[in-house]
Amino acid sequence: MTAEAYRFPDYQVAGAGETTVFLLHGAYGSKDYFRYEMETLVRAGLRVVAWDAPGYGLSPLPEGGLSIPRLAETFGNLIDQCGTSTNVVLGHSMGGVSTPAIYAARPDKVNAIVISATVASFSEKSEEDKKTFLAERVEPLRHGKSFQETAGAVIDSMFAKGSCGPMVDLVRGVALSTKADTFCSAIEAIVAYEGASNLRNVRVPTLLLAGAQDKVGRPEGMENIRNKFVPHADYFCIQDAGHYAFAEQHEVFNQHLLGFIRSRVQNRG
Repeated sequence: MTAEAYRFPDYQVAGAGETTVFLLHGAYGSKDYFRYEMETLVRAGLRVVAWDAPGYGLSPLPEGGLSIPRLAETFGNLIDQCGTSTNVVLGHSMGGVSTPAIYAARPDKVNAIVISATVASFSEKSEEDKKTFLAERVEPLRHGKSFQETAGAVIDSMFAKGSCGPMVDLVRGVALSTKADTFCSAIEAIVAYEGASNLRNVRVPTLLLAGAQDKVGRPEGMENIRNKFVPHADYFCIQDAGHYAFAEQHEVFNQHLLGFIRSRVQNRG
């Protein structure tokens, strides 16, 4: 990749304080779907940094596409630039896959991690789940359908039955704005990444948040992350939520998140 072809991804900083929460979105979307989440965290006295991963929002897709290790190193550079004395990395979906790799890239600067609605590694999923995951998301695009034609039904299926309101509407709209080439590159990166070793090496306070009706980051898979890889982690399953619990059950999600930050991070030791 030439220097001319690379531009550092876009990001937003809000709030103030010595505890910074870094937000990483999933394969659908951008930092924009964290608008309400950022407002809640800032009102709680936290500083927040949310980025558009390479290829998302206005951030350009790098030559050669995406990979989780390269994404983690780039995000490590963002922590170098914007970090404070206490840094919490919260990754949702693809961002959750990346979070242990970010910790591995900057273990001296990441003080805690939060993993939302994801899998340990795609190698942990069944062959049937892998085929379904790819068939629903990538195959229609490869056969000439537009992203909007194929993504709407998949995104809708990721919410719990009955989920509604402005936060859900925001997530859906932002997710549908994802660029097809970026999305395909992200899915390929997720499937290719083997993240078990990074999970096993996490040594900081960890919070795992699952939606009870999530068909992607399934509760049993999220609980397995704790049982198999990160036994010191806190785990909560949020009822009446699917893949986007931070929007579907915003108050409950943040009750767990803020409680974790206050008790396990800010009051650590």
